[in-house]
Amino acid sequence: QVQLVESGGGLVQAGGSLRLSCAGSGRSFTDFTMGWFRQAPGEEREFVARISWQGTRTYYADSVKGRFTISRDNTKNTAYLQMDSLKPGDTAVYYCAASPLASGAAREVDKYSHWGRGTQVTLSS
Repeated sequence: QVQLVESGGGLVQAGGSLRLSCAGSGRSFTDFTMGWFRQAPGEEREFVARISWQGTRTYYADSVKGRFTISRDNTKNTAYLQMDSLKPGDTAVYYCAASPLASGAAREVDKYSHWGRGTQVTLSS
């Protein structure tokens, strides 16, 4: 098992930036591909970004490509999501998740076995 705790959400103006963190504990952090997902009210949870266990491969949803950056520090058992040029459409609860699959296969929600409780990101226009 691995426990995940997100932090760093909040209220930010459009065009601003936030950095989300996901702290992992328990089973070895490097066993997992790490992903970020988000869910807006009334919407399904959607993929945002994911990163391989070594941090060498990253993948992004088209909606955030060029604005968000996923990274990880395995020495700290922590994954990050740097969000820049935020837009009102980015408002959602952001979830960190861990998948035992290789990063190339871990795109969908059901490929992730461990989830954090989420952190709210709200954009003000």
